Order: sequence, then structure tokens, then C-alpha cells
Amino acid sequence: MHTIAIPDSVVQRVIAKRGTAHPYADLDPARTALIVIDMQNGYLREDVAHAFVPGGTDIVPNINRLAAALRRRGGSVWWVQNASDEASRAAWSVLEDSVSPAQRAARIRSMTPGSVGHALWEGLDIHPEDPVVAKYRYSAFIQGASELEAQLRARGIDTLLITGTLTNVCCESSARDAMMLNFRVVMVSDGNAAVTDAEHNASLINLYLTFADVMTTAELEACLDRAAPRAAA
Repeated sequence: MHTIAIPDSVVQRVIAKRGTAHPYADLDPARTALIVIDMQNGYLREDVAHAFVPGGTDIVPNINRLAAALRRRGGSVWWVQNASDEASRAAWSVLEDSVSPAQRAARIRSMTPGSVGHALWEGLDIHPEDPVVAKYRYSAFIQGASELEAQLRARGIDTLLITGTLTNVCCESSARDAMMLNFRVVMVSDGNAAVTDAEHNASLINLYLTFADVMTTAELEACLDRAAPRAAA
């Protein structure tokens, strides 16, 4: 698990800008979705991974906890699954050209639907009613990347709790774009994973200053507990 290190100076800047350290703490569970990004063997199983995240499985218990807490209160859980096919590789040739032939081959092998690498991590508590959405770019919300935005809009979702891998790549890209599409975004600080603490914290700090709230799993559970009586009423 990452050691979270957000300087107090950053927190004070957020308070000065937004009037509170946590602008999205007042959750409406029915309009809130947990978005779990790329928790796949291709990032979490070293024997098949093309982009292994050391300690990435450490966040699985927190993801499962938050998923259960949100489901109990009428919220929803969405599993976003990174994928690669011939069409996406042609449309996003810049990515293909930016890596070595060996890395390109490893990514294709790992992220092709039906492969072991593409599969979601076996320890995730995925329920039959949870949507699973394919994603063909780093961001789940950029044009042409996935059907996630349309599906969330159809369910009346306006608040997203972002978890998954990697904090500073797909999770950050998705969080930025979601905010600019008018979603309220919360990065779950102990529900995301990157390769290093430094990369993880740099991403959280940058998002916290402009694009998203940042809270722990426990803080979000407390927010949901406070919201539950209002939702029931």
C-alpha cells in the first residue's frame, strides 16, 4: 500500500480555493458510482503483466470494501477493463509507435480480450449486476474510448469515486476528463496504485488542486454513513 503524503500546504490551498478540504463529502449514494479502472492481470500478475504494478493487489480489499458500502446504500459499481484490438491500435498509432517492439507485443498479448492478462483480478468482488465496460484509451471518458459516460448519464450518476491502476496514467486521465464533462470526481487515495509512492502522490496532489477531491476509503465510508439516513428518507 502506498504511503500517502499530501502536504498541509496543498490542503490549505484547496480550502482557500473551495472553502473546504472535501467539497464532495456530501454524497448522494444513488447518484454515486465507484469506478474501478484496469484492475486486470495485465497490471497485477507479474507472470503475465505488460505493465506490472508492484503492490497493486494491496488496494483490492479497499476497493471491495467501498463497493460493498456503496451497494448497500443504493449506489453502483462499474468495472472498467482496458483492451486492445486492431482497430484501436490503428486509431491510436502514436501509442504503438512510442514503445519498443517487445513492449508493443507484450501489451497486445496482455490486453487482447480473452487473454489471461486482459481478465479482471480474481480477488475482486464483482457482482452480476455490476456493469463491465471496455476501454480503448488511457482515459475512459475521452471521445471514442468507451461507453462509460453514456451509461453513467443514463443512470443519473453525477459523482464518481475513482479507484484502480495506474494512479498517474489511466486513473488520472479518466478523472481529469470526467471533471471536464461535469462529473464530481473523488480520487480514493488508498484505492489507487502506481509504480512508486512518488508518482502516486504527485498525481493525487495535482488532481486535488484542480480536478478532484481526494479521500481515503474510511473517509468515504463515513460520508456514505452520513448520507444513508437522507437516502432512506
